[in-house]
Amino acid sequence: MKPFQLIDKSTGGSVKNDVLSGITVALALVPEAVAFAFVAGVSPVIGLYGAFMMGLITSIFGGRPGMISGATGAMAVVMVHLVKEGNALGGTDSAGIQYLFFTLLLAGVMQMLAGVFKLGKFVRMIPHSVMMGFVNGLAIVIFISQLGMFKSQGEWLNGDSLFIMMGLVFATMVLMFILPMVTKKIPAALTAILAVSFFVIFSGVETETVRSFILSNGGNGIKAGLPTFHFPSVALSVDTLLFVLPYASILAAIGLIESLMTLNLIDELTDSHGNGNRECIAQGAANTLNGLFGGMGGCAMIGQSIINIKSGGRGRLSGIVASVALLVFILFGSNLIEQVPIAALVGVMFMVVIGTFAWSTFKVFNKVPKSDVIVIVLVTGLTVIFDLAIAVLAGVVVSSLVFAWENAKRIRARKYVDEFGVKHYEIYGPLFFGCIELFNSKFDIQNDPDEIIIDFKDSRIVDQSAIECINKLTERYLKNGKNIHLRHLSSDCVKLIKKAEKICVVNVLEDPDYFVAIDNFRQTQNNLKTIS
Repeated sequence: MKPFQLIDKSTGGSVKNDVLSGITVALALVPEAVAFAFVAGVSPVIGLYGAFMMGLITSIFGGRPGMISGATGAMAVVMVHLVKEGNALGGTDSAGIQYLFFTLLLAGVMQMLAGVFKLGKFVRMIPHSVMMGFVNGLAIVIFISQLGMFKSQGEWLNGDSLFIMMGLVFATMVLMFILPMVTKKIPAALTAILAVSFFVIFSGVETETVRSFILSNGGNGIKAGLPTFHFPSVALSVDTLLFVLPYASILAAIGLIESLMTLNLIDELTDSHGNGNRECIAQGAANTLNGLFGGMGGCAMIGQSIINIKSGGRGRLSGIVASVALLVFILFGSNLIEQVPIAALVGVMFMVVIGTFAWSTFKVFNKVPKSDVIVIVLVTGLTVIFDLAIAVLAGVVVSSLVFAWENAKRIRARKYVDEFGVKHYEIYGPLFFGCIELFNSKFDIQNDPDEIIIDFKDSRIVDQSAIECINKLTERYLKNGKNIHLRHLSSDCVKLIKKAEKICVVNVLEDPDYFVAIDNFRQTQNNLKTIS
């Protein structure tokens, strides 16, 4: 495991870049955390506490320096149902929050166990087509989530208010586009936010700010104290466990999938390698802490992570600064942060959308298999319509089925009869559940000689379906008075066969015994000729 480093100079990190990038991320975290708190049906302060604790713990102990975690929409859409059902179950408007905290405890434990048992490695099994669909879908989700910022008091902006908002958003995007051409010593996102904020404050232009956004959604501002320890006030019973367990499982799965896929994406952007299992443990610890200290939990945030990376944040210090700065905003700087125009933050997120979307998708449509195109479109659509977990699971399942189908068609058999009259079947390709029917069609039991050898030098027995297939094939040959032998099995295949001896009666024929068997067969033939 790589030792703890605040600054990783091997990836071009520096204290200045990490600090400035962390402040930029903290500013972008405020409206996101508040918005997702409203989605989940909890207080904005709970969302901000969640972002602070998630970001701090994962930055210190996580497996991907530079990746930002916080309150996310993917988990918020699950939490809203949990909170509503919890309120109904407890009979009060605060019961749902307590059930949420208890659920986060269980989800955190599940995530830590996933890391302990090294399940993070399974993210490597996610195909590239699913990754492309994931980033495209997430870019669309981020874009759609920002459209909600164009509302005030629940109504869409119109007239001058709309034009001012759009103008400030456009100005922010232009500044972020132009500034890197002039200098890369300061983060473009932070500069754009400060420039637009100063313009709005000193020009007196009326537009939606962080404060007006919170107030219009029923909040009371972001000022609060430090989070305090409090074990969830729920009845510790079997009924409670049965109620929260499904939600905990879903939240744990969504959090890990989004975090591990974001980790992979940041790996590609930084040309480095994170530790998925370590990230699982850190995510679980952070969610557990949220359950004990009154936060809404969360997972990795692809938008803020990209802001951090693009702004020069590479080390753990960037995430720590972002989290601590967010806490400072909550404790002391609420009056200043609440004056930041929403338009500046929306402009930053729109640039994240442009940077996140895999525009190369349109170039590869005519160059990759149609199945990959279908998977990309499917994952993109499901991410937007449902959630990330369903989208990724569907993409992996479809990709796996396509892979199985393609490999099932590749099973082949070369047939010949040797000088002893023994018929050989040389198998090419893996033998598994998908190609059983095609494999059986290769054999001519009625017309084959008495001795049959199936050679797996260029094949292997993969699963129980293959073992059962050989078992039935053996029975069919035996019923016709013929013997069947297996040759050139790999050690793991031999192990599988030996484990299935009771249900699969075969003669495992390894190389040293092969010629002995043939000599015996030849001697038998000679004896028969002598007798006749």
